[in-house]
Amino acid sequence: MAKGWLRALAADPLLKDRIEIVGLVDLDRATAEALAEAFGLTDVPIGTDLPAMLEATRPQLVFDVVIPVARRAVVSAALAHGCHVLSEKPMATSLDEARDLLDLARKAGRIHAVVQNRRFISGVRRMRRLVESGAIGELTAIHCDFFLAPHFGGFRDAMHNVLLLDMAIHTFDAARFVSGKVPLSVYCVETNPAGSWYAHGAAANAIFKLSDDAVFTYRGSWCAEGRRTSWESEWRLVGAKGMATWDGEEAFEVTVSGDEPGLLHGARSLSMPEAADAAETQGHTSVLLDFIRAIDTGGEPETIGHDNINSLSMVFGAIESARTGLAVDLSAQGQNL
Repeated sequence: MAKGWLRALAADPLLKDRIEIVGLVDLDRATAEALAEAFGLTDVPIGTDLPAMLEATRPQLVFDVVIPVARRAVVSAALAHGCHVLSEKPMATSLDEARDLLDLARKAGRIHAVVQNRRFISGVRRMRRLVESGAIGELTAIHCDFFLAPHFGGFRDAMHNVLLLDMAIHTFDAARFVSGKVPLSVYCVETNPAGSWYAHGAAANAIFKLSDDAVFTYRGSWCAEGRRTSWESEWRLVGAKGMATWDGEEAFEVTVSGDEPGLLHGARSLSMPEAADAAETQGHTSVLLDFIRAIDTGGEPETIGHDNINSLSMVFGAIESARTGLAVDLSAQGQNL
């Protein structure tokens, strides 16, 4: 993850000019040293103690690329030292922890945002623009399929709720962004299928009720060998006038009702709109630029914590539903905290 962030910093001229890395911290010093060597940062201080590094270097920003269970400690330390923080997802390991981080950021007067880089890709931006255009009418449903079999090794193999907590949040956040609707409730079945190499929760099926009587369904597995979907899921948007599909890569199809007589009226194809702003489709680079712009202007980045908690509430609602076998009300869990 850190390599992806550093590549984004090095590739964009504005980011390269604006951001200077003044310290690298890792519990395993050798890991930080290897990263420094790979990115030409051998003159940068390296340490294993974050508060000590913050005291020594006095940075304005902290990039939090740690495993989820370490997030609270890292973000808390950074905010206590007056730093803005950009965190990897998920924002926290529980909603209570997320609320505490929101409170800390508010009291510190600093920005804490989350890297939802999948929101900043062309396909997601194009779907959002299509929905906003009204071309397929009022959005009534979103259906997403996600089936891959990555053999990561490392911390993911030991995680509980690994698909929902570590990966599904990307699709959940994108669905919330594309639809512009509020998640109200969720029912979820989570399993760890035969043949899974994960400790827990490698597959999930979730149904979300959204505002305006819309629904969002998610079917996913992280141990599905064979013909895979895209990492971005396969999408179907259903509107009052028509539908749009996206394979998660390059293929889009937008169709509305045709004029054939009889039982089925057929279909008429429409063009898929381009993203409104290509600068918002560069993944990590766009996230980082949005974060810096918010600091410069006194505004808020798109994935600021008090908004991102609404995507996190979808994840923990799904996890709670899977645990209890009951639908979970999301209306009071995360909205606008």
